[in-house]
Amino acid sequence: MSTSAPGVRPVAAYTDRDDVDVTAGAALLRDNGFDVRYLDTQDPAAIRKGAADAAALLVGYAHIDADLIGSLPNLRIIALMSMGYNNIDLDAARRRGIWVTNIPGAATEEVAAHTLALTLALTRDLAFYLDAARNGRWNSRNEAPPVRLSCKRLGLIGLGRIGQRFGALARHTFADVVGYDPLLAETPEAAAALRSAGIRRTGFDEVLETSDVVSLHVPLTEATDKLINQASLRRMRPGSYLVNVSRGQLLDVPAVVDALDSARLAGVAVDVLEEEPPPAAHPLLTHPRALVTPHVAYLSDVTEAEYVRQQAQNVLSWRRDGAPDAPLFPLERVQA
Repeated sequence: MSTSAPGVRPVAAYTDRDDVDVTAGAALLRDNGFDVRYLDTQDPAAIRKGAADAAALLVGYAHIDADLIGSLPNLRIIALMSMGYNNIDLDAARRRGIWVTNIPGAATEEVAAHTLALTLALTRDLAFYLDAARNGRWNSRNEAPPVRLSCKRLGLIGLGRIGQRFGALARHTFADVVGYDPLLAETPEAAAALRSAGIRRTGFDEVLETSDVVSLHVPLTEATDKLINQASLRRMRPGSYLVNVSRGQLLDVPAVVDALDSARLAGVAVDVLEEEPPPAAHPLLTHPRALVTPHVAYLSDVTEAEYVRQQAQNVLSWRRDGAPDAPLFPLERVQA
């Protein structure tokens, strides 16, 4: 299926780039026959106008819903610059026969390391003690002392690449590591991978009820939206810790704040919030037992360039081979 008339270069439109330099990805696309546009917007009307003839959308955080997908007649592929995909209406894209791709594995090491860093900072109460040292309170001690992690259990919700990598990093720090993932296949290969990472697979209830630190590593779906809510928090161990590097919408924030205030949770560390950038008065930004980093778990001297390259490469592979490298669902391979 051709996306343009003979001799006409197909259009690839970047919707929003945030602060990422996509120059290398754009050059890769141009060198392989694309006309590249920078829309620099998340506004659906502006995307609809600027990408009216686009075959490819390269998306950052813009929401691409069914109405927008339906208004772009030439669209054949939506390439994300993230592993998460909750900003795309996958069902609408599938119905139209439009590929949707993400960036799996590009920042597994970085996100796992950031999760470990947040966990250590949270459980060692680094925010309190850094502030004490900087502000002349050298002999200050917080109300509760830091915990010894070699006596504690780590619980993982989500056992994909990042969950397993974090478990493997943390296994030598914690007494043991347990994990739950209903989507992970019950195969000998999966069992061997978990054993190698030092993770014992168990149920959701055991992870919540027996873990001293619970870390979230699942995508945002209807099933995981507000996964950590008043009911699930009541089942967690009193004085436990919660870490989230996945998607902000996994947390019911008012319920989490209530759990912090009641000491059901000893602390929370997150790299993601439900609205980014958040309002200045967001309760987790101002809570004394919450650590927040600004969605940088993926970031390293390697990953920014690799995200840009893989996003563009998905589009190039689709055009060259009829299918991208990292599709979120299968479609018939059709030569572009």
